[in-house]
Amino acid sequence: MRTLLFSLCGAAFCACLAAGQRTPVPPGVREADKLPQPADIPPQIKPMHSVADPAQLQREAAELSRLAQSIPSQIDQVVKGGLPKDLGEQLKRIEKLSRQLRKEVSH
Repeated sequence: MRTLLFSLCGAAFCACLAAGQRTPVPPGVREADKLPQPADIPPQIKPMHSVADPAQLQREAAELSRLAQSIPSQIDQVVKGGLPKDLGEQLKRIEKLSRQLRKEVSH
């Protein structure tokens, strides 16, 4: 009985020693601890939005208007069976100009 008690105490003691051992620290971890933490880093200054060039906005709006006015006559040609060669490209340009204007005006 006494040997069993000593054996159990010895096993428990060895388990405590094994649990108390530290695992080795991988290389670089201690260096990472020296880096500034998020609270130490100053906040980034957000860039200010650039003001849209009024002359550029006017030019784009005028081109958009000119292109949009030419579409109904070209659609009439499509209805009559013809296909204007640059209709697709004009529609793409209208789409691009409207996207640009919307982006510049909304900022």
